[in-house]
Parts: sequence; structure tokens; C-alpha cells
Amino acid sequence: MTALGSRVQDPAHLTLTRCRDLVRPALERAVGRLHPWVAEMAAYSFGWCDVGGAPADADGGKGVRQALAVLGAEAAGADGRAGVPAAVAVELVHAFSLLHDDVMDGDAVRRGRPTVWRAYGTGPAVLAGDALFALAVDVLAAAPEGPGAVRLLSSALADLVRGQADDLLFATRPWTGPERVTVAEYRAMAEGKTGALLGCAAALGAALAGAPGATVGALDRAGRHLGVAFQLVDDVLGIWGDPAVTGKPVGADLRERKKTFPVLAALASPAARRLPALLDRPGRAEEAAALVEAAGGRAAALAEARAHTATARRLLADGPLATGPAGELARLVDLLADRVR
Repeated sequence: MTALGSRVQDPAHLTLTRCRDLVRPALERAVGRLHPWVAEMAAYSFGWCDVGGAPADADGGKGVRQALAVLGAEAAGADGRAGVPAAVAVELVHAFSLLHDDVMDGDAVRRGRPTVWRAYGTGPAVLAGDALFALAVDVLAAAPEGPGAVRLLSSALADLVRGQADDLLFATRPWTGPERVTVAEYRAMAEGKTGALLGCAAALGAALAGAPGATVGALDRAGRHLGVAFQLVDDVLGIWGDPAVTGKPVGADLRERKKTFPVLAALASPAARRLPALLDRPGRAEEAAALVEAAGGRAAALAEARAHTATARRLLADGPLATGPAGELARLVDLLADRVR
């Protein structure tokens, strides 16, 4: 397994570090404009402080979306600083979505610490998420090319909400029969839920750099394919991942009856006739995981992830992008998708 949190300083990790260092001062200034209590919750979510405001250096994520925004500007031929407002905006939107996701899903832990709603309360967490969203729009609107950039962000957010809504509704649908979740529906959900913001990040960076529509569109499509690949790999890790890396027990997604790609693919196989009954019995998650793998679900998910990763790489290679930043983007694609072997 290649863990995203690896300390090995390969080129992709160096790119993430470089972009985080470039964006962090602007992100801190933006958060500092919030109400002090809300700013503390935001800082806690980023790993900058503990409850009560004492400084901390906790895991705040790798800053993938902000890196895509900086690289999007550089791929358009501009200095990476042109993409910083986009990077701040998408990082704020990502944080907002995580705060609300944790409330909706009832998740008590994120990145090894209590989630914001567990640490501060449900109402405060929702308020902090709302504040981060409003701040993201304000940051972007004040940037050059701001009105067009806000429209890009708004469109991506609409897709994200649709994806989230579908993901929640999938849980109410049966495993088999005419009302079952199809693979095509899954792809659309994953593109919205995960791909929309990744594509938007890269596209926004290019847009703020004054890139033509063809460049902005190519980066958006590449990011969306990357998002689907990322979600597929997450699905695999949600069933078979190392708990020390994922922070979840083995088979967690099966116990939660999530309609993940490995399960959907396995259900289409005659070898999985017993699978629906097992999926309705959370205590038999390990047996269900073994049957999903035997029926080809894991292999199908990884093959699908490789296909979307290849498409993302092709879009980056064929697009009108600066060679160096396009190469950095391609390495970042590989890093995010290659988290399981």
C-alpha cells in the first residue's frame, strides 16, 4: 500500500508541500476574518489548534484541492500565486463539506481526533460549516476574474450536492431488482460527490490565471475523472483497508450497507447469489467481504479506477497546458489513485 500520508518525499509529496506552504498564509488570514469562536472551530478542523484554541500541529489533510488550484494556474502559464484565491476557496468549501458530512453520517472521529460536532456540538459545527462556505464565496468574489470564478464554484457545488443526495438515497434502495443502484448511477454519484470539487479546484486556478475556456475545461474534466478514481479506491479501502491507515474497522462500509462499487460489481456476478442476504446481516461483514472479492468486486473497482486515472492523464497530456505543471498534476493523479495495490 502507498499511503497518502507517507513521509517519503517523492516528487508528488514535494508538490503538495510546496503548494500548502504557498497557500497557508492566505488561508489563515481568511479564517482570521471569522467570528473568533467560529474561527476556532475552523482552525480545529484544519488541525491548527485544540479545543479551546491552544496551538496544535494535528493532521489537517494533505491539501490536495489547494494543490490542484495552484497547479491549475501554473499549467495555464501563470505564477502559482495567481491560483491562491482559488486554493483558499476550495479548501474552505472542502472543510465546510466535511463538517456537514460528519454531522450527516454521525462520524465521531476524523484524522484521529473527535470531529467538530463531537468536540463543539452539532449546532456549532453546522454554523462553522456555513461560515466557511460563505467565506469561500467572498474570497473568490474578491479575486480577479471573480464573478466567473464564483459561477464555476457554484456549478461544482450544485453537482456536489446532487452527488451527496444520491449517495444518501442509495442507502434506502434494495441490493437487487429493478430498483437497485446501477453502476452508471454510481459513476454519476461519484463524479458529483468527489469529482466536482477536484475538477473545480484545477479549473478555478486556471480561470483566475486568465486561461482560455479549453484549458479550464480540460482541467475540470481531468479532475472529475480523478475524483471518480479516488472514490473507487476509497470504496476498496472501506472494505479491505488497513484500519491503521483508514481509521475505520475492516469492513466498515459493508456494516453501514453502503452501495459501493465493489459490491455493485459483485452483485452482477452469478458467484454472488448469497451476497444480498449477507449484506443485510452486519455481523457477517467479513464473510461478505470475502464473497465480494471472490465474485470479482475488488478487481472490478480497481480496474475502473485505473481507467478513470488513465483518462485524467490523457486529458492532461493532450490539453494546452504548460509541460512542467502538467507533469506535476499527472504525478498527483498517480499518488491519489495508487493507494492500494
